[in-house]
Amino acid sequence: MEKILVIEDDAAVQRALRRTFESAGFDVSIASDGMTAMETFRATMPRLVILDLRLPGKSGQDLCREIKHESSNVPILVLSAASDVLDKVLLLELGADDYVTKPFSPRELLARVRAALRRLNQASDKLEAFSFDDVEVDFSRMELHRSGQLIPLTPQEFKMLRFFLNNQERAISRTELLNEVWGYQNYPTTRTVDTHILRLRQKLEHDPTDPVHFRTVHGTGYKFVR
Repeated sequence: MEKILVIEDDAAVQRALRRTFESAGFDVSIASDGMTAMETFRATMPRLVILDLRLPGKSGQDLCREIKHESSNVPILVLSAASDVLDKVLLLELGADDYVTKPFSPRELLARVRAALRRLNQASDKLEAFSFDDVEVDFSRMELHRSGQLIPLTPQEFKMLRFFLNNQERAISRTELLNEVWGYQNYPTTRTVDTHILRLRQKLEHDPTDPVHFRTVHGTGYKFVR
């Protein structure tokens, strides 16, 4: 079940969006103002954000900038009034991925959300080669070299590494890693994630006890920093 964060202050629109997306199988979180939006974003770690342009507490432009700074790959779909043409152009320049003008069709909005997530998944699948520090990884060949030496990784370690590289700088919970890397929600224990992180650190960090790239985010999980 993919998570969507709706940042919208109108209660009626909140209810309509929750009903639309929950009926389509999404997990929906709501933030009602700009001040609490980033807290909710960090707590829920959504796959996509629906952002109202006019919010109390903080502008949509500022939120768009902050979200993209923390998680550049998370799609942002903006809801805007028909008169906000200049604001819409500015938001697209700041990194928003799409916009829908109010009043909107729930069916059209749902289609745009699915299209944005489809583009995100396709982009993730295309990552074939990557390098950081003294590490070079080729996902098409399932090979990883460190300082020119071939380092063996299991298929699951490659899958976890790819997910981290596709979500750089974003704090990722153990539950999300289980869902996205192992592919189902009811895995016996989140200690499985910790074990795989430990192995990646031992293989790819200069000092596994003081990791630079695979960092612990206390109370949440882990994040990859290049």
